[in-house]
Amino acid sequence: MAPKKAKKRAEGGSNVFSMFEQPQIQEFKEAFTIMDQNRDGFIDKNDLRDTFAALGRLNVKQEEIDEMLKEAPGPINFTVFLTMFGEKLKGADAEETILNAFKVFDPEGKGTLKKDYVTEMLTTQADRFSPEELEQMFTAFPPDVAGNLDYKNLVHIITHGEEKDQE
Repeated sequence: MAPKKAKKRAEGGSNVFSMFEQPQIQEFKEAFTIMDQNRDGFIDKNDLRDTFAALGRLNVKQEEIDEMLKEAPGPINFTVFLTMFGEKLKGADAEETILNAFKVFDPEGKGTLKKDYVTEMLTTQADRFSPEELEQMFTAFPPDVAGNLDYKNLVHIITHGEEKDQE
């Protein structure tokens, strides 16, 4: 009985790869690799805790991590990870999706991130930005005098191509 079940799961999982373009799958793979801190091919509670710590969130409650893991149907390998994102993104608004990605780095929900922090993240994680790319971004989206980047406006411009009217 067990081999049949495994086969069925593999078939169901293979569909998820057709939901995304190859470059997107590569980006998810990089994100998965960053989160799989112990490199065992699975994301577990220690990996999540280490990932939060790397992002500067040191006192994450165990319940919060357990809730995240409960969303998965079982151990989180790359196929399960991709499937979970596929389900979350199905019919998702691009603007909301990108905003939610920024909100991970903004636990207080201020809508801004420190320029230095953004610079560090973009030059040390996954697809690293070159100094030229960083300069282009900060020229197009300059931080305010306090050094804060208004990511809500940035996301609006990325998804709509124009600045939001100042409210």
